[in-house]
Amino acid sequence: MKKVLMIATVPSMIGQFNMNNIHILIDMGYEVHVACNYKDTSVWTEARISEFKKELEKLHVTRIQIEFARTPYNISKLIKAYKKLYRLIRNEQYTMLHCHTPVAGMITRLAALRTETKVIYTAHGFHFYKGAPIQNWLIYYPVEKILSCWTDVLITINKEDYQRAKQKFKARNIVYVPGVGIDLKKFSSVIKDKNIKRNELGVANDEIMLLSVGELSVRKNHKLIIEALADLSKSIDISKLQYFICGKGDLLSELQELVHKVNLQNNIHFIGYRTDISELCQVADLYVFPSLQEGLPVALMEAIACKTPVICTKIRGNEDLVHSSKDMFNASLEETIGILKEKLVAKNKLIDRKTLEAKMVQSVKKNYKNLLKYSVIEVEKRMKEIYKRK
Repeated sequence: MKKVLMIATVPSMIGQFNMNNIHILIDMGYEVHVACNYKDTSVWTEARISEFKKELEKLHVTRIQIEFARTPYNISKLIKAYKKLYRLIRNEQYTMLHCHTPVAGMITRLAALRTETKVIYTAHGFHFYKGAPIQNWLIYYPVEKILSCWTDVLITINKEDYQRAKQKFKARNIVYVPGVGIDLKKFSSVIKDKNIKRNELGVANDEIMLLSVGELSVRKNHKLIIEALADLSKSIDISKLQYFICGKGDLLSELQELVHKVNLQNNIHFIGYRTDISELCQVADLYVFPSLQEGLPVALMEAIACKTPVICTKIRGNEDLVHSSKDMFNASLEETIGILKEKLVAKNKLIDRKTLEAKMVQSVKKNYKNLLKYSVIEVEKRMKEIYKRK
């Protein structure tokens, strides 16, 4: 039987972004194995990882534990992971490998070089990009350029990465796939009574609800919005504004301390890992996405799919999804404050929900129309073509 190994550093990369690919491979007659560090709880909780393992079991997918490090600096861990992965590839004689994330992608391609196994690598956003720190270019760019020589198919998911890869890299085949696919039907259901959901969260009918979804990390940059709201509170009354942040991560304590420091504990709420993101997006008045670095952000796509007004940073990936410059800001505090004032303030006071909706109605329509080309149907069609290539 044909066998394929899917590899990622952490299980969330498979569970969130590759379940459709697993289904495609199974339907094509492949026996699927998934290798990652199932012990890593930096993104998902132990309970969610346990649930994910059961999902794989139901699909008869074989799980392989490899303790990948999330950074390329833990050399001893990298060597151990390489040795284990090389033995696995050699012994199992896989038809092809599909790897994700920089560290797992690097180790996979080095191991596959010795076994001459076909390798597909999906770059979910190179660490080098316009405006990236110089150290990213010094470390990641040369590594990815060299490794591209040993890559059969390099998949890029945003326009900037695709253009750079086509011009600079040597993979046998470089393709653009519009993300991992968004199931528009899943996010099209409208909650019959949004006030019920808002009441669950403690949000009154006359309050404006802001929402952000993402790991509590430096990259996701939630600190920027907290500081911007703190500044806003100095000039206007924001007691009728509630900001919810979904996600878990190492910066939770630090961000909570910041919220207390600026005395916004009644306005800013950390609600952890959630499984009701669609409902939360549907009842939010504005989705705020301040991330510093993205490939093609699924969280932003989901908000757009729910026809929720969005504002976001002007970065790679976000620019593919949101076309109005009026809804984008750079990562400076000054500009973030400016765009929040433009969206939320009129006559030196917080606007009402209907006024905000009217302000954003045209951009909501444009964003949703643009999102159609990122549908799961389109992505699945392209992935089937890639998997069929020999």
